[in-house]
Amino acid sequence: MQSSNDRFRGGGSGPESEAARHAEPGRAYVETVPGAPYDGPRYDDPWYDALASGWGESAAPGAAEPAVPPMRRDVPGEPPRAAADVYLEVQRSAAFQEVRSRYRRFVVPAVAAFFLWYVAYVVTATTAPALMARPVAGAVNVAMVAGLGQFLTTFLLTWAYARHARLRRDRAALELRWDTQELTRGVRGGAS
Repeated sequence: MQSSNDRFRGGGSGPESEAARHAEPGRAYVETVPGAPYDGPRYDDPWYDALASGWGESAAPGAAEPAVPPMRRDVPGEPPRAAADVYLEVQRSAAFQEVRSRYRRFVVPAVAAFFLWYVAYVVTATTAPALMARPVAGAVNVAMVAGLGQFLTTFLLTWAYARHARLRRDRAALELRWDTQELTRGVRGGAS
């Protein structure tokens, strides 16, 4: 039998092999070891082993990024906590505060600089039309160059934000996510 996407299938309605079932995009699956006791679902997360720097790129040549302090783990023998308590503990942890401060250290100056650049463009366009009408090259004037600069600045800021997140926050945020899931797993009764 042939499916609508021209791949051959067997007589059943699903993929033929276990490997083909895992290859379906957008679909989560549960990994189990044959013969091992089932202790809950274990989902394959493609981001778990991904490099935070992406493609082997480092934060700076020869400079290591300061480590994020680890979050406190559950101590055996403690009574189980409510999910709200877990999330409050994560929010108060040094690791979470470090991720947030890294975010703020980039975003606040970047937004301020971009906003000042945008306001300067608008104010100059309204108060100094003769300056903005001054030709730069042929029919291209200062207003056109500054307007295109606004678009270029937007793209550059987007690239810089994505790079900063990849190099300075993604790994720590992913570790926080996994720690939070581990802590809340006991609250939810073993399911994540």
